[in-house]
Amino acid sequence: MSRRTVAATATGAAEPHDGATGHDADGGAGWAALWAQCLQVVAGRPPRPAGPGQPRLAWARAAGWTIDGPRDPSVASLFALYKPLLDCRPGDGGAVRPWVVGQLGQSLDGFIATPAGDSRHLNGAANLRHLHRLRALSDAVLVGAGTVAADNPRLTTRLVPGRHPVRVVLDPRAMLPPDRVLFVDGAAPTLWLHDAALPPAAPPTCEAVAVPGLAAPDGSADLRAALAALRARGLAVVFVEGGGVTISRALAQGVLDRLHVAVAPLLIGRGRAGLQGPARASLAECRRPKARVVPMGDDVLWDLDLRGSG
Repeated sequence: MSRRTVAATATGAAEPHDGATGHDADGGAGWAALWAQCLQVVAGRPPRPAGPGQPRLAWARAAGWTIDGPRDPSVASLFALYKPLLDCRPGDGGAVRPWVVGQLGQSLDGFIATPAGDSRHLNGAANLRHLHRLRALSDAVLVGAGTVAADNPRLTTRLVPGRHPVRVVLDPRAMLPPDRVLFVDGAAPTLWLHDAALPPAAPPTCEAVAVPGLAAPDGSADLRAALAALRARGLAVVFVEGGGVTISRALAQGVLDRLHVAVAPLLIGRGRAGLQGPARASLAECRRPKARVVPMGDDVLWDLDLRGSG
């Protein structure tokens, strides 16, 4: 199912914006041409290079999507970061494989915001463009109700070329007011996920989706139930963008295939914690996932493979 079909399924109308005016400032020579091919893969079309001498994407069942032809080292490094999101979309006409990536930005001392909730500009511009690329490569971007309440985000791809994903708000108890920007701006298809037993008090301004069993007795959200509801709508590739509570729950519930942690050269001292999980008695009990480090402006991005060894 193509992204255009997915958008139509979610809202009854196709999302017309394609982000063609966006400009991607990273990646060096050849990245723009390769990125255009990545978007063609997401749209379910065969990737075609813009001209002779340009790197091209090639599909092989064993290796997935690879770069064929000359490429700048910075192009190869960026492509390696996004390759898992492409590999779940086979180039041989096969079905899209469900896949989930999470991203969290934090300070050196592990906080995502000050005690007052200030998180603006925690990470740099390069990481913000990275977030927009992850959105463009995903069928849906999912955030928790706390993030929507605190940050009032738009969750679009306005900084890079690419279609907007379907925006998904995880609000098990339907506590959010219906005037949040992404509920009313009409910029992209938007789904408001709530527990089937707890409908919104006010008439929703976007499509409300009742999910049985979404709210656990302790008030937390069942991410497995949420992702199953999205897959039933053809939304297989999902980007969990935040916040810290939602990412931590996704990690604890084992639904993430990949996790990106962007660490900024910043010391907050005390504030709202980033990743949290159950306490362990010894380091031998702690997870040590397969990882690689990607410089991203002044930040350092940790790319964690949660399905690999470690």
